[in-house]
Amino acid sequence: MNEKIRKDFPLIERKIDGKNIIYFDNAATSLKPKTVIQAVNDYDSKETANIHRGIHKLSEEASQKYEKAHQKTAEFLGAKKEEFVFTKNATEAINTVMYSLLTGDYFKKGDKILLTKMEHHANLVPWQLIEQKGLAEIEFIDLKEDFTLDMEDFEKKIDKNTKLVAVAHASNTIASINPVKEIGKTAKDFGALFFIDGAQSAPHSKIDFSKLNADFFAFAGHKMLGPSGTGGLIAKKNWLENNNPFLFGGSMIHSVDFHKSSWNKVPWKFEAGTPNISGMIGLGKAVEYLKGIGMDKVRKHEKELIRHALDKLHEIEGIKIFTPQDEEKQVGIILFEAKGIEAHDLALTLDEFANIAIRSGMHCAEPLINSLNPKGLDRASFYLYNTKEEIDEFAEALKTITKSFS
Repeated sequence: MNEKIRKDFPLIERKIDGKNIIYFDNAATSLKPKTVIQAVNDYDSKETANIHRGIHKLSEEASQKYEKAHQKTAEFLGAKKEEFVFTKNATEAINTVMYSLLTGDYFKKGDKILLTKMEHHANLVPWQLIEQKGLAEIEFIDLKEDFTLDMEDFEKKIDKNTKLVAVAHASNTIASINPVKEIGKTAKDFGALFFIDGAQSAPHSKIDFSKLNADFFAFAGHKMLGPSGTGGLIAKKNWLENNNPFLFGGSMIHSVDFHKSSWNKVPWKFEAGTPNISGMIGLGKAVEYLKGIGMDKVRKHEKELIRHALDKLHEIEGIKIFTPQDEEKQVGIILFEAKGIEAHDLALTLDEFANIAIRSGMHCAEPLINSLNPKGLDRASFYLYNTKEEIDEFAEALKTITKSFS
């Protein structure tokens, strides 16, 4: 990616104590380009009005922009508009499906839910509610020594009692990319629903929901250049039509009397209340921006950064990496530890002395991280505006810090 792209992101221009910030916390949230920031500002300053509820000009303008963002985002992810529900993040999307399955009596005693050992809390904790109610048991697919998913273990554990398979498309910690098409096909063969947590895949590679063998796909807009409080759920239209929503109130209704109500058509049936209008309009601009660059180019750049980072970190004594260490098998995340330095201490030192922002701790994947290092690990994560030169600075800073601590 070139300097022109970097100039689209105002935060990159910011200096602290005369030095630029190096932002390597993209797996948590991405930076925003000017077009996204401007779209949000335009709504707040020129177009503020609620959508779908007014016939005045401002409401009509806001509704049109919101609907356009809805359509563009669905198309960007290979979905139909009626399959796509705006949510405030991937977590809300996962909970929407969980509560709908719970209240719809989908599970019964003796059923099984299959997850992987690399799941983010968002794709673990909601399903624990099903287990706690005695409706299904959770089993976990093991990982191989190279941190990729053990597909043989998956084949052993899936059976006729499996009612749901829910997996991360890509891990937010060990970075592994899971073979979701293959997993989805097997899940279908056993009659199970298949849920993909795409929070770490949608920002980095081309997604075509129609080809994933999935019933559900969740993503977070704030990880793909969009505003915080944006995301979405893609689900098969027949499932959305035949299941109850998670939230109730305005917008999601067709008609209401004092004792009963009927629901709006999909996807509005699952979008109760006033949404994050400016945020969703901003997400539409983020999708436009990514489409303009091309997701193939985004992924190609990411792979170059992964390879460069791995090579540089391998040169530093005491650094241990917890990813497949193969740019074809992982997203732009390097999970690592520095021998003798606690994760938070290293992250704080990088921030204070080099303006390098990384993440440290359990990364909302405590069962996995705890098994690797009970004190937590560090994570550097890259996106389209990062450069090899930034990685070089990161590596040099790591060398200096590890030597000083030793």
